[in-house]
Amino acid sequence: MPAYNAEQTLKKTYDEIPSGIVDHVILVDDASADNTSELARKLGIQYVIRHDRNKGYGGNQKTCYNKALEIGSDIVVMLHPDYQYTPLLITPICYMMANGLYPVIIASRILGKGALQGGMPLYKYVANRFLTFIQNLLMGQKLSEYHTGYRAFTKEVLLKVDYNSNSDDFVFDNQMLAQIFYGGFNVGEVSCPTKYFKEASSINFKKSIKYGFGVLGVSFAYRLQKIKLCKFKIFK
Repeated sequence: MPAYNAEQTLKKTYDEIPSGIVDHVILVDDASADNTSELARKLGIQYVIRHDRNKGYGGNQKTCYNKALEIGSDIVVMLHPDYQYTPLLITPICYMMANGLYPVIIASRILGKGALQGGMPLYKYVANRFLTFIQNLLMGQKLSEYHTGYRAFTKEVLLKVDYNSNSDDFVFDNQMLAQIFYGGFNVGEVSCPTKYFKEASSINFKKSIKYGFGVLGVSFAYRLQKIKLCKFKIFK
């Protein structure tokens, strides 16, 4: 769980994690201004790591995945502790992966009508659809969305892709998906209801614009390397 100022929503999220199939929970606190780390320890979360300085969303994930590999995890699920995504999907996601159906699964807010019904702002929905269309075109894929923060990976995928070379910012997620496709892995999707509310984390309009251009840059980089016109360090 990559966390930042998640004190108000952490308990609700953690309480719904299906303990029967989850062996370890890792929470990385990215220098929160609240008591996220203290609460995580009180809740009994096994691995609580706190950054001394804010490393960004991508930097937080790097610490999460590095720790997961360190403790020998076979399937790693990234779940935001802001309660925007339901932890109840962990069971079907892990079942599908444990049975070898997909090495990567993302929980899509776009499949079905979950996004707008859950309160996603219209401008974000439109931007999501536009960016996803361009990304599918440039990367030759058919995902319903690239921008969900609910993802799961097998150990083999995390060992193959060089996620530590990615950005520490929000574009990390899209760089990682591009690396996964470049590595020849298939990505499955499950439909995910989502909730937008005051305490749920969300980037502002200015950061959204920066993110959008970053996403397009990743997709063009992928295409250019695929046709052997350029080489980028994030792709092995």
